[in-house]
Amino acid sequence: MSKYAIAIHGGAGTILKSMMTPEKEQAYKQALEDAIAAGEEVLKKKGRALDAVELAIRSLENNPLFNAGKGAVFTHDGKNEMDASIMNGKDLMAGAAAGVQNIKNPITLARAIMEKSEHVFMAGLGAQEFAKKNNIEFAPDEYFFVEARYEQLKKAIETDSIVMDHNDEKKFGTVGAVALDVQGNLAAGTSTGGMTNKKHGRVGDTPIIGSGTYANNNTCAISCTGHGEFFIRSVVAYDISCLMEYKGLSLKAACDVVVMDKLVKIGGEGGLIALDVKGNIELPFNSEGMYRAKKHEGQEIYIGIYK
Repeated sequence: MSKYAIAIHGGAGTILKSMMTPEKEQAYKQALEDAIAAGEEVLKKKGRALDAVELAIRSLENNPLFNAGKGAVFTHDGKNEMDASIMNGKDLMAGAAAGVQNIKNPITLARAIMEKSEHVFMAGLGAQEFAKKNNIEFAPDEYFFVEARYEQLKKAIETDSIVMDHNDEKKFGTVGAVALDVQGNLAAGTSTGGMTNKKHGRVGDTPIIGSGTYANNNTCAISCTGHGEFFIRSVVAYDISCLMEYKGLSLKAACDVVVMDKLVKIGGEGGLIALDVKGNIELPFNSEGMYRAKKHEGQEIYIGIYK
């Protein structure tokens, strides 16, 4: 039996203490703690890493503080378009959804695609049709309307810019989780609302297996957050797994190579959460901050926001 472990993130970017009120900081910390607790509840009962990942991400998707699910940012057309993916390290099964609207928990749709279809990746109206047939919960436009997010869109349209998440703080508000269960299985998942004022149909790294999400029991589980275009070009999540599998690097060494060297060289900002089969957790980022938390069985929770 392994000891279980779980880690989550709520986005990376220019997150500075000087920009944060004590109340807002506490709200973020509480949200991260709640998500870890949701995932750990499964792991404590000898449940599957896959279930822990889904429940931790659902908790973050239900919180308007994060750019996923309820807090998803607005596209140029004033819509909320969401992407998500999930992967099981035991059998390399994976599911992903891109460009979906009105899905309350996109991570649950990604899992349904993995388990109930012959496909890995579904997008747009096709993914929404599949969601209806599989009783995935929908929510009306009003559910996703967060005043602060709408103000971000108006500002972005005025300046004709596409912004990561916040106008004042460049933040990549993706959410994600990685988990190791007591059976020694890994899983990873990621969910996002993308970029404020993004062009219709833009997809980032979040739903792309190998770029934003990857899990393999032989190596590690990874969930990324950052400037998606760079993470796609660098196939970040799979690159870390490859460095471990083919070069024999440790989890930490592989993360350092990819996040602190390869990404930096091409201008890719962001970070990721990583967990290996021995229970080692790494939370590297090359931005000013990353909302993050981790918990090992029998140890205290760690929560971080700034460098």
